[in-house]
Amino acid sequence: MEFLQNPKIEIVSIAVAVVAVAVAVGTTYYLNISKKKSKKDSEQFKEFKLVERIQLSHNVAKFKFALPTPTSVLGLPIGQHISCRGKDALGEEVIKPYTPTTLDSDVGYFELVIKMYPQGRMSHFFRELRVGDYMSVKGPKGRFKYQPGEVKAFGMLAGGSGITPMFQVARAILENPKDKTNVHLIYANVTYEDILLKEELDSLASNYPGRFKVYYVLNQPPEEWNGGVGFVSKEMIQEHLPAPASDIRILRCGPPPMNKAMAAHLEALGYAPEMQFQF
Repeated sequence: MEFLQNPKIEIVSIAVAVVAVAVAVGTTYYLNISKKKSKKDSEQFKEFKLVERIQLSHNVAKFKFALPTPTSVLGLPIGQHISCRGKDALGEEVIKPYTPTTLDSDVGYFELVIKMYPQGRMSHFFRELRVGDYMSVKGPKGRFKYQPGEVKAFGMLAGGSGITPMFQVARAILENPKDKTNVHLIYANVTYEDILLKEELDSLASNYPGRFKVYYVLNQPPEEWNGGVGFVSKEMIQEHLPAPASDIRILRCGPPPMNKAMAAHLEALGYAPEMQFQF
């Protein structure tokens, strides 16, 4: 397989059993992401150790998990997610999907940015998770498929923690020198403090000024604010996202009420179903 031709990069299995290959310097781990991979393979949980936890706000933290070797990569297809398993406050098993914010260019680890809700069952697990603990993961999961250059531009509508798949896709596009796709993002939250990955998003906008644009919308903005106010409207979509066309695609990911409202806006603005994808 082509991606195995570089001996410096090793791909770790989250979707299939790890294959141990004895070499002169030790053991190498590979991920078999060929089309022959069975459905059963992607249902096997594997354990990953938490090596760093950074509290970003009172209810948001970044969790860094180590892969088996310093040169391993996760091997997760762009726009897909993993299933994470933990236990809630009652000790009952919980499984929930999350999208890593890292790519295969981030070697030796993967990261999750998690917003923890007071009554969230999986939120309890992440609140209690400490450095040195392990988390069970399986995957990849998801319907999103992407080939570089398949569209001229992506429009993105994200709300809250729905930013994570958008950020992953945007990073993959912008950091690929062969991909010239433009990305336009509208990101909605309640308060300024709720904005996830703002530093990283602003960095993308600064580093790729002609290709990545982000427009923040807040329901309860601070006194000094030059972004959108209230809920995402049809007028905001018209102004900040690419117009309907056969070579554009609109991605949606947010709370169910937002997804429903955005679907209605897009239909009213003439975006055909085949131009849209909801994570």
